[in-house]
Amino acid sequence: MLRKTFILCIVLVSFSCGGNEAPETKEQPEPEMIMEAKYTPEMVVNKKDYTCGMPVTAGISDTCHYEGKAYGFCSKGCMDEFKKDPAKVLAQQ
Repeated sequence: MLRKTFILCIVLVSFSCGGNEAPETKEQPEPEMIMEAKYTPEMVVNKKDYTCGMPVTAGISDTCHYEGKAYGFCSKGCMDEFKKDPAKVLAQQ
């Protein structure tokens, strides 16, 4: 009888301990980790925005890659203009 009571206690304790655990949740990355890396003027080949002429040292808002090189732009609009005909824009520089 003592053996059955002991086994019953162990079974009850093992089931009751498992129910108190917090549900497992996946950690969400911090918002900063989701953002794309910011390009610095040293990371792009142009010293000025080829579309509007603004120096990239004033700030790079958007970038694109063309023929294996990274180009920085002050805005998405300037980048979009460059992407229409990059060879023509580069030939004018």
